[in-house]
Formats: sequence, structure tokens, C-alpha cells
Amino acid sequence: MRLSSLFAAATLLAATSATAATALNPALPPLVRDAIAPRLGDAAPDLPMHLSISLPLRHLPLLDAALRSTYDPASPSFRHYLSVAQFTDRFGPTLQDYRQAAAFFAAQGLTVRADAPNHFLLQVDGRAADIERVFHVTIGLYQHPTENRTFYAPDREPSVDTTVPLLEIMGLDNAVLPYSRLAHAPAGAPAARVTGSGPGGYFIGSDIRTAYYPKGTLTGAGQSIGLMELAGFNVADVTLFFNSHYGAANTVPIVGVQTDSLGLGCGSGCDDSEQALDIEYAISMAPGLAQVQVYVGSSAEDVLNRMASDNTSKVLSTSWGWAKHFATDDALFKEFALQGQTNLTASGDYSTLLASGPWPEEDANITAVGGTNLTTKTPGGTYARETGWADSASGPSLDKTITIPAYQLPFITTANHGSTTLRNVSDIAAIAGFQLEICANGTCTGGYGGTSFASPIWAGFIALANQRAVALGKPVLGFLNPIVYKIAGNATLYPTAFHDPIHGKSGKYPCTPGYDLVTGVGTPKGFGTISALINP
Repeated sequence: MRLSSLFAAATLLAATSATAATALNPALPPLVRDAIAPRLGDAAPDLPMHLSISLPLRHLPLLDAALRSTYDPASPSFRHYLSVAQFTDRFGPTLQDYRQAAAFFAAQGLTVRADAPNHFLLQVDGRAADIERVFHVTIGLYQHPTENRTFYAPDREPSVDTTVPLLEIMGLDNAVLPYSRLAHAPAGAPAARVTGSGPGGYFIGSDIRTAYYPKGTLTGAGQSIGLMELAGFNVADVTLFFNSHYGAANTVPIVGVQTDSLGLGCGSGCDDSEQALDIEYAISMAPGLAQVQVYVGSSAEDVLNRMASDNTSKVLSTSWGWAKHFATDDALFKEFALQGQTNLTASGDYSTLLASGPWPEEDANITAVGGTNLTTKTPGGTYARETGWADSASGPSLDKTITIPAYQLPFITTANHGSTTLRNVSDIAAIAGFQLEICANGTCTGGYGGTSFASPIWAGFIALANQRAVALGKPVLGFLNPIVYKIAGNATLYPTAFHDPIHGKSGKYPCTPGYDLVTGVGTPKGFGTISALINP
């Protein structure tokens, strides 16, 4: 719904006018704020810019209390989830504020899309000259200090002449580009130990299902998985993966969901390796899914908000990193949790967390999936052992405001080097070593790795668990963290529920018995994990 004319009534515009500019959450990238990137000049006035603008949630103390009770097995509210309408009514921005914000920006000559059922996010498009006028900034061009490119960014923190409450502005700069958590074995590196059934011994999707779910008939039937993709994809690569020696042809519908102007396809010059593997390995773990929804957008927040507003897929996975917008992203992660949506992210592929990249895995309201090296007993056979993957991003949050959740605190020891004050990454893990085969860009190749694999593998596994829960008349699992740590704290239950890799390290963080920062509480252990998650 375009609002340039719909909400232009004079009464609404009068309600949004103000004589003083209202300051917003900080939006200046550190490269500009700290004068690290040299300024080259002004951006072209006609530079097209796409913004995502969020509005603040309401009743935050009550929201956090609801989140705690929803995931407390002793609470009568345990796993009693909200619909989008219920979440919006209790905690979302009001419809009046949403419409007034849309009308304000439309009146400034910007193109506005405001059709989100949760009233949380506006999509706003305009030229740089208009953005400068509305937000009282100058958009400059800067030389990136470590990448061979320029980027645009405002010269100061934005402000806006409206009394309507706004939370955060995303898209004012492109200092940080989206990046995937897919990696390939470096040239000259020793070959990884491989025991898969694919070409060259690399693991394929059916091998991973056998390792992590060796017995049982669960296929994810009736369940939907949502994948975040910040670039388009080619269905032909997924078809190639499942044909020939990759097993039976895929029967799971792959539904593309376009969230902004970025197209669904991956055309000339586009690499769909990340996008293809996410689909391939999620379906490999759960080959009977009702559908996989592939959400594609240029803005992570556009994708996240559409996932929350649709509330169709109860398992969500991202293998991308993007520029940190804590206030907006964390609010959406809380909405996912209260709506019963499991939200998984790859922990990253850079050993210990890096100041330039640990987002969103640092957030305490998302499940960060670390990486392992896997060995099976026979080619493509059952599980033998795992070790921590050396490049699995691990460590305490670098954002000192993201404090440790209460459920994680009992697991921090001198042996695992975790922080007792800050959120620690990771929570769980799966295979991520350079042992895997993918089909992308029209060909199939082995030697790939990255926690990009671990997150969609877990997404498929949770779809199996949700299928089982529904069959038992129970709710789906929702936010995993409070429950997986509760299982890890039960000395009797834990060994039956998770594989616990105790060898290997990532950076300075070692694998240890029980919880560690490389592999979290561990990796899937078939029906034992499913049963424990359903009945914590």
C-alpha cells in the first residue's frame, strides 16, 4: 500500500508537524563517527536511497515479563504464544502513530510503503537530496579504510521534524555490506577429513540427516521454514542438488517472498552459493516440509519484519551478517519469540568475535549456532564423533550493553573462558568444517564449510521436532535458548539429548565437557534431542 496520497489529509499532517527536530537513535557508522574513513565529497543529489524506519514498541517491561513467562516451564503461560494481532495490540506501535509517521514522510515527497500488520516498520524511498532535507544531514562519499570501495553516509546524527515517535533509521549509509557465513577451504590448506557419501568423500545433505537423525520417520511434514537471504537465488541449483547422486528429487515447495525492491532471482554476476546451500541443507534435514519460504531483500530489517508479520514459518534461519541496528533487530527477535518462532543464526566464520562483524549472533534473543568437524562411522553413515571447528566464531559479546542471560550464567567456568557479565556465543552447534558439498551457480563443488551450514541444518532439525510436538497436541518449540540450557543443566537428561564435542578449539576458546563457547551445549542427537526439547 503506497501512502503518498492515502494519508495526506490535512488533519493527519497537522498532527505530525513540529517546530523542533526530534533526535533519533544513533545512526552514524563508526567509520564516520570516529573519523576513520576519509571523506571524498558529497553524494550525488539524485542517488537513490532505500530506508527502513522503525517505531518503538510499547510497554517494554511487560513485554520482557511476558517473554520470561512464555519460556518458563513452571509458568501457566509456558509456550502460550501470541498471534501477530495480539502482539501488536499489546506491544506494537499504535495504528495512529504508524499512519501519522507514514503521512509525514509522504508529505516530504518520499515514497512510503506502510503495510506491515505489526505497525513496526516503514519502507521509505527517495533521492539523497530529499533524504538530506528531511533528516537534516549531508550525505557524503567516503573511502572505506579496509575494502576497495567507497560508501555513502550522513555527516551527523539524523533528526526529523515530527512529534510521532520513531525508533531507528536504517539505510542512511552502506558502510557495512551484508556478508554471508559461507567459507571455502583456503588454497593450500590440508584437506579436511571427510567421511561423506558425496564425490570425493564430501558430505551431502542426506549424510547430515543420517548423522543427526539416524532413526525415525519424521520429515518436517506440515512445517514451514523461513530463510533470510540478502541476495536472490536460483531454484535450478536446488534441483541439481537433489537430483542424481544427491538422492530423490526435491518435492518441497520453494516459495520466494520479495520484501523490497531487490528481485528474487540471482542473475548475471550474482553468486547464489549461500542462498542455495541454505535451501539445500534445510530441506535435506526435513525432506517432507510443507514449504520453504525464501525471504529476499536488500535490507535485513525488511526481511525480518516480513517474517514476523507473516508468522507463517515457525522456524527461521539466517546465515548472513549485516550492519548492527540493535534497537530494531532486538525488538523483532522478541516478537519472534512471543509468536513461537524459533530464530537461528550462524555464529560466524572468524574464530573469536570481531569488532567489525558479530551481528546478529551477539543478541541475547537469538540462538547462535556454532560449528564442528564431523566424522561418521562409514561413508554417509551414522555419527561417530565431532570436534570444535577452528573458525567457529566464539566469545563474549563485544557490545558491553548485551548482558548475560540468567539461564547462561551457571554454565560459565574458568575452563570455557566465558564471561559472567556478557552474553556468550555460541548456544548450540552443527557441522561447519570444510567437509561439505553444495550445488550453486550451475555446478556442484565440495570443500565448503562455515556456520552457514550449521544454522539451516538446525532449522530442518527443529522442523522435525515441531512436527512431533504438533502430533502430540503440544505447541511448537519457539525460542530455544532457555530450554536448551535447562536441558544442559540436567545431568541425567543432557547426555541423551546432545552430542557434546569436548575436543578442538576456536581462537582462545576450547571445547570442554558440557557448555563451551565453540559448540554451545552441543549438536543434535536424534530423537533424544527432539524428546527433550518437547518435554523440557
